Amino acid sequence: MTAPFARALLGWKPSGKNKLGWALVPNFADVDNAESMRIGAGMLDCLGVARAVPSDVPKDPGGPLELAVRDHLGEQLPLLHADRSWLVARGALITQFDQYAHLSSVAELVRANPELRITVGMDYLIRPDVTVALGKVVTASGLPPLHAAISCKWTIRSDRVQNIRHECLQMIRHRRGRQPHLVTVTAEPLPSRLASIARGTGEVDAVYHVAFDALDASVTGNANADQQEAWKEVVGQRRLLSYELLLDTLASW
Repeated sequence: MTAPFARALLGWKPSGKNKLGWALVPNFADVDNAESMRIGAGMLDCLGVARAVPSDVPKDPGGPLELAVRDHLGEQLPLLHADRSWLVARGALITQFDQYAHLSSVAELVRANPELRITVGMDYLIRPDVTVALGKVVTASGLPPLHAAISCKWTIRSDRVQNIRHECLQMIRHRRGRQPHLVTVTAEPLPSRLASIARGTGEVDAVYHVAFDALDASVTGNANADQQEAWKEVVGQRRLLSYELLLDTLASW
């Protein structure tokens, strides 16, 4: 269960300095964390990526990950559920969707009133990395309903966790109507960091990993006891899922 675009993004890159002194490191591992590097290396072995040479992968894979998710969902969702009119986009403002249409009026008031801008702020005007909406659905606002908001994070760090949670909470609190599926897609190799976003009280519905099976095998063969325990926790709670399940979830939900 590996995303079809995973091998085009995951690979080896040169490193001048890292925890293990390797000449090449996984381009999704934390070079200051030996466990991250070992687990990442095991993932690449499972994916059949040669260790001897740098891989032909993007220098900065964050943007390509967003594009890959957008393009893949845009191509495959109509094949799974042809009766729906799927609208898949990158970086769309949530006010373009029915549940959040009212925020446009709020934003105009806030912009016109400096005091409100200080009190209320503008952090509810969110642009998810990838959005999935349903066209040809009659709504009060005339705008399509937001079906899913997908945060694409190449790796997971503490600041990114807080950002994801904050954006999801804003979309939960400010919606009028059905809540969209609020998820994260990532290539992060370290189970403890995956747990930092997968755990919680429901701000994020699920975390989908682009190389789930390779990570599963690498954790079993390369991770220490703490990382193995974190992996069992998030997988056992069904908070961490394989990317391929995202398609079926969106098509059937």
